[in-house]
Amino acid sequence: MAFKTLFEELQWRGMIHQTTHPELAEKLHQEKFTLYCGFDPTSDSLHIGSLLPIMGLVHFQRWGHKPIVLVGGGTGLIGDPSGKKDERQLQSKEDIEKNAQGIKKQLSHFISFEGDSPAIMVNNADWLCELYLLDFLRDIGKHFSVNVMLTKDAIRQRLEDREHGISYTEFTYCLLQSYDYLHLCKNFDCRLQIGGSDQWGNIVSGMELTRRLLGKETYGLTLPLVTKADGTKFGKTESGNIWLDANKTTPYRFYQFWINQADADTPKYLRYFTLLSAEEIEELERQIQTEPHKRAGQKALAREITRMVHGETALQSAIRASEAMFGGDLHQLELSVLEDVFSDVPHAEAPINYITENQFLLDLLINTGILESKGEGKRLIKNGGLYINNERVTEDTLRLNENYLLGGSLLVIRLGKKDYRLIQFLK
Repeated sequence: MAFKTLFEELQWRGMIHQTTHPELAEKLHQEKFTLYCGFDPTSDSLHIGSLLPIMGLVHFQRWGHKPIVLVGGGTGLIGDPSGKKDERQLQSKEDIEKNAQGIKKQLSHFISFEGDSPAIMVNNADWLCELYLLDFLRDIGKHFSVNVMLTKDAIRQRLEDREHGISYTEFTYCLLQSYDYLHLCKNFDCRLQIGGSDQWGNIVSGMELTRRLLGKETYGLTLPLVTKADGTKFGKTESGNIWLDANKTTPYRFYQFWINQADADTPKYLRYFTLLSAEEIEELERQIQTEPHKRAGQKALAREITRMVHGETALQSAIRASEAMFGGDLHQLELSVLEDVFSDVPHAEAPINYITENQFLLDLLINTGILESKGEGKRLIKNGGLYINNERVTEDTLRLNENYLLGGSLLVIRLGKKDYRLIQFLK
């Protein structure tokens, strides 16, 4: 299936929630737009909750439009009340700037800032922090009706919560984001803003301000809220957010998150988060239906997104690490990857002399509490159920040596098919 227009592809991928104008689809086909999407620097890393708007920018650029990536260094000092029950914790200017730099680096993995239709990256602190309060209130504030602002979902929900309410600080957020649209339209001829469905009110307010002060027609497009079929929140795990920063969520953990997606969610995520063609995705959808045990859709999803976020080298390392959990070669994995892969399995420590003095494996397993007796160990070996570094142990007289060490200090023991234990040797 070859898409004739950007809008057609976005619709097929399920990426359009609302548009402000019915003619936007045709205009995007006939003209090249400069558009923007904003990202709050509340952390020095984005998490996968930001992936859909990022992919939105990616698709626009692929179709020849010019994206502006706006890092909210200024609005981040205030905090967007949209979708929040509580007031955000205000951060210092130094923290905001540090976070903005981290986000810029991450977005460059997705958006091209060179070549045809190069994107540009701006920080709204550059203009918002230069505003004078009285000038802003006179020139911008007078165009906003408090009555209208009180009807917006983000404001109304907070006002109804008497325990938390909303401060005047966050109440003014809509004015600042609207000013962003005005500034970008005036200085970059930006005529389209995209964002999450919770940004609809802010987008419309920015369009109205731009129309009043510049007399220009601008547009808005929102993306759907990403949900899971079982009703649980997308992007959250027991350990918290899934980050795009490898130091916060390792490539192996990132890859595993996508591999573990449910069959019911995977087709939607393939359309949202990959650049695979319609034919490729529809074939994967067919395989999910007919051969779910092969998990072809999840593997493709994990492969494509991990490559995009972390690069080919990290992807291959994550694949090898995943295979290691199912009997793959452990010796090729780096120490940091091994520690990550087996971080959730029971750990034990042992002195290095078990290795240097070539002591018996069964003695080690008894002394570390993995086995209760030599008899238990011999029965396991006889039944083919004891493994060292994913290699089956065939002799109950096996002695250890340096060749068994992984990363210079680790030993992985497996009892049966899935019961892993990690032993770390101390010098």
